[in-house]
Amino acid sequence: MEIKKIVKKMRKIKAFRSLELTVTRPIPSKQLMNIQYALSFKKNIDWENPKTFNEKLQYIKLFHRDDLYTVAADKIKVKNYIAEKIDESLVIPNLGIWNSFDEIKFDQLPNQFVLKTNHDYAGVYVCLDKSKMNIPKLRKMFTKHLKTNYFYPNREWAYKNIPPKIFAEKLLKDDVYEDIIDYKFFAFNGYVDSVMICTERFTGNPKFYFFNKEWKLLPYNKDSIDAISEKKVIKEPYNMNKMFEIAAKLSENIPFVRVDLYNVNGHIYFGEMTFYPNGGYDNKLLPVTDLHYGELIDLKLVKKGK
Repeated sequence: MEIKKIVKKMRKIKAFRSLELTVTRPIPSKQLMNIQYALSFKKNIDWENPKTFNEKLQYIKLFHRDDLYTVAADKIKVKNYIAEKIDESLVIPNLGIWNSFDEIKFDQLPNQFVLKTNHDYAGVYVCLDKSKMNIPKLRKMFTKHLKTNYFYPNREWAYKNIPPKIFAEKLLKDDVYEDIIDYKFFAFNGYVDSVMICTERFTGNPKFYFFNKEWKLLPYNKDSIDAISEKKVIKEPYNMNKMFEIAAKLSENIPFVRVDLYNVNGHIYFGEMTFYPNGGYDNKLLPVTDLHYGELIDLKLVKKGK
């Protein structure tokens, strides 16, 4: 199929980056990245001299090969890694692990829990009441996820070799916030530049704000700039310095990783490690932010391999 026809077909599909499209699978990785990047930024990747954050993420996706990525991207295996490298108290307890949906013994689970797949992004179901679960719908959803290799949509190598499973974990609840806030730390080989938080997640118009370690709003995107001009006050959570320390330690010897943490009733929990946010196609960052983050990525840390 000609590239122009592929691009035209991909433009018709809103969520093509989150789906394993048959049309993209046979395309060589570098060629597919060129197409997706051009669609997002209206320009080509400079493979010889990548400078921006998103360009360098494409370079890392294509060339960097580190077994730690496969472990850290696996939402089950990473828990043991976190317990050994940081502390077991950060790990959200598992309630069960299964190879297929029909293996799940729902009668042995509590009334509230979170059901996830370990190898991809959107395989999540939050159960607030077991009696209201739509089992056939959930079976269809999770079976589809188990059959999907999350590497192919954006060629995010970390996901390529993860054996797919389903697991349940404890549902976190905060005494103050109805919606658990996750704190996303942008970390570069032991240095944490900033943390991003998302608010108004369920309004249909979520807001994303960036802060530095001193909890000062950073003009990294439009939402943050609007908040600065409006003098918006967002309360700094307890243990923020500790969370920065955890993210710094987890990012040692890694060109870039986004470390997601929760702070629930003053207790820090690990969420996940993300090596290629938005697949490396985050065009909501301001160009100056894209360049700033890019300057922080040292490509000398890239371990080239197949």
